[in-house]
Amino acid sequence: MFKNILVPTDFSEDDSHSLDIAVKLCSLDGGTIKLLHVIEIIANTSFEEFEDFYTTLEKRSYSDLSAMIAQFQGGEVKIEPEVIYGNRAHEILRFTVENHIDLIVMKSHRIDVEDRAQGWGTISYKVGILAQCPVMLVK
Repeated sequence: MFKNILVPTDFSEDDSHSLDIAVKLCSLDGGTIKLLHVIEIIANTSFEEFEDFYTTLEKRSYSDLSAMIAQFQGGEVKIEPEVIYGNRAHEILRFTVENHIDLIVMKSHRIDVEDRAQGWGTISYKVGILAQCPVMLVK
């Protein structure tokens, strides 16, 4: 059913739970998981101004992605690391379309029922509303 799954990550602890669920879903059909990290570009600057900084972040990101993938080595599921630059919500949505993603599995913050408005600006909310494919929010 889901052969091409996207798991966006910001390397928080909750992301390993999202990846674990994606692996279980993907293993049913022998699919592929794209493990994606988006590096935000500093507003009102050019990439070239901070190129050394971004290069360091990219290397560290690939290292962290490899560490996340390592726990699933030898399994049936292929997990591919990806690092891109830009606005996180926008880039996740663009990546989803360009890579023909069937399902997005990502963490979501718990919403305080007393202050529901706090969750409206989160990346998971934006992706959940705007994505053109199913989105599984993991809490």
